[in-house]
Amino acid sequence: MKLYELKAIAKRLNDFSFISRARRVEDNTLELVFDKSDSYFFNMTRGHSFIYKAPSQRPIQGYNAPFDTLLHTLLSASKIISVDVPNNDRILRLTLAPKSSYKDKIISLQLEFTGKNTNAILIDDNEVIIEALRHIDADSSFRVIRPGMELLPIPSFTRTEESKEIPDIDAYLEEQYLHIQSKKLSELKKQKLSLTDKKIQKLSQLLKKLPDETQLNEEAQKYKEYANLILANLYQIKPYDTKLQTYDFEGNEITIKLPKDTKVNRMSDYFFNLSKRAKNKAKNVHIEKENLESKKTFYENIYYAIEQAKDPYELELLVPKRGKSQRKKERLKEGELFWIEDYKVLVGRNSNENQKLLEMAKANDLWMHIRDVPSSHVIIRTDKQNLPDSVLKAAAKLCVDFSVKNPGDYEVDYTKRKFVKVQEGSNVLYNKYDTISVTKEGVEIRV
Repeated sequence: MKLYELKAIAKRLNDFSFISRARRVEDNTLELVFDKSDSYFFNMTRGHSFIYKAPSQRPIQGYNAPFDTLLHTLLSASKIISVDVPNNDRILRLTLAPKSSYKDKIISLQLEFTGKNTNAILIDDNEVIIEALRHIDADSSFRVIRPGMELLPIPSFTRTEESKEIPDIDAYLEEQYLHIQSKKLSELKKQKLSLTDKKIQKLSQLLKKLPDETQLNEEAQKYKEYANLILANLYQIKPYDTKLQTYDFEGNEITIKLPKDTKVNRMSDYFFNLSKRAKNKAKNVHIEKENLESKKTFYENIYYAIEQAKDPYELELLVPKRGKSQRKKERLKEGELFWIEDYKVLVGRNSNENQKLLEMAKANDLWMHIRDVPSSHVIIRTDKQNLPDSVLKAAAKLCVDFSVKNPGDYEVDYTKRKFVKVQEGSNVLYNKYDTISVTKEGVEIRV
């Protein structure tokens, strides 16, 4: 951040009377809503910090660290006393009077745009740290950033920096947002398309490696004939023989390589087992093929949805980044696992996985699928009576994106799992349902 940018932002924020909401919306980004109408975002990434103005958007996941709790408690509905840039340094300090205070109390949110030491720090009126986005120990810096420690001033530093007038700082920050969004969208698309394409290619390779059904049936017949020929010529085979030279049942000369370390009277069983195995493979290979093809189609639908995505939020829903530490160990054998605002969402990639998810789901979990269209089944794990609309909309969009490629209007029905009756496989009957209308341009809920 440039000093002249921070001064213009501080001047603009002084026009507001209070902060109506304060929260973290991404790992390093804070959202402050001023006077219930204007959202400003403070990205505190080390070395790449910036501020932008954009419409408020519900975060994909919730943040519940001590810093987040205090940020919400102290800043939400707080009165703005002043916003300034102390000591002409790259610091934005918001001095506030919290609503929750039982007596006059002053706190500050200090946003430091200082390269590798970029931080957001809550401090009291005695310059004592309440909490911070990042804690810094004595072995990393002379400025220890920990609750209960006095916040030392940043050493003065003389820098030559250009100065510009910004006529309309809101328009400037909104343009900054559009530029950042465009760049972020392009980078994320490239990354997530690559990850999804790898899954598609892996499934394509597995499909290529599947044995041919006709060839397997021929092998089964061949091994069965070997077994019968060994039975017919058992008296000729010596314990040390490695092959059997004889004639088949049509009078043609044939050589059979005998298995090692197998007793003579068990050699026919060996080939009968090979025949049975090949026959079973031939019988089931089409099932495996259908399974792999349906998964491949699932990821091809995701690939198409990523190409059509219009913002990073959409991309994070389709291909979420690695989750929190408590989620890393979680694996789903049947289907895909997603998190929307800390709700676990399970998606079936084919009919078999849809069936498994129905079996796994609890009575009060929410189930959804596209009406009158073969689609993925989506299960939202919950025991709450009412889910946030934002979670329902996001899950319904996932259901459509993962199931169909063609743009258009789709009706996604949803109800509790206990109102879904399984007929055969993943075919179901259901009642007491509501509907969400999903289009490529957006989602509208209709109950």
